[in-house]
Amino acid sequence: MSQRLMGVPELSNPGQRTPARSGGWRVMVVESNAKDMEDLAGGLRRRGHEVDGVETGEAALRECGAVDIVLLDLELPDLDGLEVCRSIRAACDVPMIAVTGWGTELDRVLGLQAGADDYVVKPYGFRELMARMDAVMRRVRPQRPAARSVTHGALRIDVNSRQVSVDGRRVEVTRKEFDLLHLLASRPDTVVSRKQIMQLVWGDSWSRRTVDTHVSSLRNKLGGSEWIITVRGVGFRLGNG
Repeated sequence: MSQRLMGVPELSNPGQRTPARSGGWRVMVVESNAKDMEDLAGGLRRRGHEVDGVETGEAALRECGAVDIVLLDLELPDLDGLEVCRSIRAACDVPMIAVTGWGTELDRVLGLQAGADDYVVKPYGFRELMARMDAVMRRVRPQRPAARSVTHGALRIDVNSRQVSVDGRRVEVTRKEFDLLHLLASRPDTVVSRKQIMQLVWGDSWSRRTVDTHVSSLRNKLGGSEWIITVRGVGFRLGNG
């Protein structure tokens, strides 16, 4: 049961996150082991972060939209941890790090494929975890460029609000979809290679299927495959819709 939020009937709106005090992050720790919860929550609070501690996957799904980052143990008493990870990622774009005792290469691969932005195996060094959290937050919340918006024909990308529209119609996109589309739109006459896309949007994670899946989703949401042109053997460029 949540240490802060109780009785929340449904997933909070990720756009309504409440900032943590003193410039820190609001961190949700999903951990059923009381000692691990106490140690991790205490360390985070000492570094100025606000902590929402939950013990179950069900509580995590209810509350993940109200925080800045999720630290998720995959060993949960009620639900499969990987399914919780997938459900959180499908529901909102909150940054998420798996912090768990499952340490094989396959475990790591499955965790990252399920939607975790990073994967930390217990026992871990607290400074390493903080460094990984910093890295994830830098990737998902980079400094905003000077341009307030990018317009390409009927397509408009508002950088500050991270909103996309086509002919004035609002297009709901995920965090990574926005980053991918903005990357292509900011280089409208350039073919952006898959390697560049993976480095600039996903950091060090590599998966050809990840790029293809996000491109396909964006095409559907924008209303046509012509918005993103595949340049075979190279990468992608922005089209004219």
